[in-house]
Amino acid sequence: MRVRTTCNRDCPDACGIVATVEDGRVVRLEGDPDHPVTRGFLCYRTNRFLDRQYDPDRLTTPLVRRGEGFAPIGWDEALAYAAERLLAVRAESGGAAILSYRSGGSLGLLKHLTDHFFARFGPTAVKAGDICSGAGDAAQLVDFGEEDSHDLFDLRHSRTIVLWGKNPLVSNLHLVPLLKEARARGARLVLVDPVHHRSAALCDLVLQPRPGGDVALALGVARWLFEHGRADPRAAEWCDHLGEFRAACFARPLAAWAALADVPPAELVALAAAYADGPAAILVGWGLQRRGQGAAAVRVLDALGAISGNLGVPGGGVSFYFKRRGAFDLSFLTDNAPRRIPEATLGAGILAASDPPVRIVWVSCANPVAMLPDSATVARALATRELTVVVDAFLTDTARAAHLVLPTTTMLEDDDLVGAYGHHWLGEVRPVVPPPPGVKSDYQIIQALAARVGLGAEFAVEVGVWKERLLAKVADRGASLAALGRGAVRNPLAPTVLFAERRVSTPSGRVNLIAAPDPEPPRPTAERPLLLLAISEREAQCSQTGAAAQREPLVVVVHPDAAGGLGDGALARLESANGELVVRVRLDPRQRRDVALTAKGGWLCAGRAANALLPARETDAGGGAVYYDTPVRLLPLG
Repeated sequence: MRVRTTCNRDCPDACGIVATVEDGRVVRLEGDPDHPVTRGFLCYRTNRFLDRQYDPDRLTTPLVRRGEGFAPIGWDEALAYAAERLLAVRAESGGAAILSYRSGGSLGLLKHLTDHFFARFGPTAVKAGDICSGAGDAAQLVDFGEEDSHDLFDLRHSRTIVLWGKNPLVSNLHLVPLLKEARARGARLVLVDPVHHRSAALCDLVLQPRPGGDVALALGVARWLFEHGRADPRAAEWCDHLGEFRAACFARPLAAWAALADVPPAELVALAAAYADGPAAILVGWGLQRRGQGAAAVRVLDALGAISGNLGVPGGGVSFYFKRRGAFDLSFLTDNAPRRIPEATLGAGILAASDPPVRIVWVSCANPVAMLPDSATVARALATRELTVVVDAFLTDTARAAHLVLPTTTMLEDDDLVGAYGHHWLGEVRPVVPPPPGVKSDYQIIQALAARVGLGAEFAVEVGVWKERLLAKVADRGASLAALGRGAVRNPLAPTVLFAERRVSTPSGRVNLIAAPDPEPPRPTAERPLLLLAISEREAQCSQTGAAAQREPLVVVVHPDAAGGLGDGALARLESANGELVVRVRLDPRQRRDVALTAKGGWLCAGRAANALLPARETDAGGGAVYYDTPVRLLPLG
């Protein structure tokens, strides 16, 4: 039997999947050949998802903490205990003493029903900001008043495509065929990234600026456009603060901008000349804005798009995010939380909360201990609450800090809807196989909990009814549940060309150009001369790996000149002001001499969590996490 479903994990592509089921077991996963973006192939991670689906470490019964370990517990007892504590804490301390933390481990729209439950039960505390995209989200909303992208296939109109901090071969694989098609028909591809990676082979021009040198580089490009008459002469018609932005560009000579970005001036000019040969699209990678000045960096790229005339025209745009929730009716959700704890500083925020303190934390679709900065503090905060409940399929770092762990479904057992943040197609997530006995979906858990706290009637609605409710805005425009049952459907509300005729949604109706960007990049120190960059990898979806992948020391890639005499394969200590890890050194002469590269998502319990080395800080706007500004050094082991 072959069953169609959609990947709901945290990836831009939201691929269509065809699963082959034999005797009740999934035996093969393939890309849906009829999905216009998936085009019949899947990434390495999803091709190997059956290893995770049938991992013997998967949880199939609730667990309760007993001393230093866990013991099995029945669902009735587990839910009764959770309900009793939730009711007692609400009565004693109010909803602000309960924190519901949900993140992007699943991007299914029905996961919002957990938020809905806690809003109705409390309302309770929630997280503020977004560790993944907060800075970029805030930048584009302040610049344009809206955040979305051109249709993915509008790239066929581009003469130049700039991948700014983007590695599609790892983190946006289904963009690659379109990039190859564009290059074959004569479009120019440019990569700007401090990290050398395989996507460089797709490109005609590659720049490796210093980490965080993007603002300086973009200001230099903008200066060149102004100086050479390649800025649109009508830009003042659709841009506010044009004079201030131009003055910021001319605050330094071109050579000084190149020096600050640490690229040869000729490369800056080559980038500017390529971008001037439009229509030109900038595809903004998410790593770019995970810095202290992350929002400023995206705002300067937005300004490049606006002043060059590449805004609102086919083949142009500055694409950071596709509005994945834009088709869905989420009007039933309320935003009345009595407390908001910044996600980027979650551990410290929980520990510091008072009047009332945070007494209960409910975690779903998330592994914050592994994925947030300052991992040890996050773990301590969760472990020291009166009750921490974690809904997960595995005993993650976060689950290890919990008092109650509730086993949930995988994407092959889920029943949901998804949008994508890398294109505009909507998909239905269908249960390919039933979950193992003893496993409940997130919604089934909430339904059972709701029945125990007096909200049973509100959450008795079946999943199919919720799906139809979510699709209410688009059902009569070709995106009904029945239509999605036949295959992916493009969001009928999404634009083909964003901001056509330069109409944006700011209060003035004009682009709000950044007036005084801070161009200074983060700097390593003499004591710690490398900046730590924990980046996505082909083999793993964040921390979603099997235990076997966590047994070896974390690999750190550095330029040979940055290794301090350590040889390839040597064990060493990677140290920041926040802590240290034992790592294995790999030498790569293609990398910059001021970076140390690791894979993100390492487990704290295995001594592989790069995030344990990071101090918890928020970006300049949007509540993002500062992941890439931390100085580190390599030291001999022993």
